Amino acid sequence: MFDFGIAGYRPAWLQGRPAIEAAHGQRLAALAGRRLTGVWLVWDLDDDSWFADCPVVLDFAGERVEVNHQKCDDLSITWNSVDPATPVSWPTSDDFRLAWRSEPLPELAALPGRRLRAAGLAEWRGSPGDLANGSVGVVFAFDDGELVVYNALDENALTFGPPDRIRWVRRGSW
Repeated sequence: MFDFGIAGYRPAWLQGRPAIEAAHGQRLAALAGRRLTGVWLVWDLDDDSWFADCPVVLDFAGERVEVNHQKCDDLSITWNSVDPATPVSWPTSDDFRLAWRSEPLPELAALPGRRLRAAGLAEWRGSPGDLANGSVGVVFAFDDGELVVYNALDENALTFGPPDRIRWVRRGSW
């Protein structure tokens, strides 16, 4: 199993909202009311940019959720397995120099300390033929905004603020 060079990380890939919701929906919902204490991304030290192939790690007062996307529809959500204090050593012949960075983007730097109102899943519904149709994003809703970790067709991407309510379909009242 490919561990992205992250000690202890064992991605568990799932496809489709029903399978992902069955595996993680309740635990995501249980994060409501917790404060976000940190967000980590893996950083490419040579390019000084986010290395979006590795998981996005969010810590909610000791409950750490690790979100990762690959291919067109694979999503792995793991819990409390990644320690951002440990080094990242990319396990292929590519010569990447990688390291964990805490809140390296201005939008992420504004999030720690905020209380989570709700967390859950949203499914992308684009135009007919859109390769992203059916891909699942993880939505973290705060009182004053939202963070969505979604599939950018074989890597992670982030949006800040309310997601497009026409394209991102959610279930429930959150």
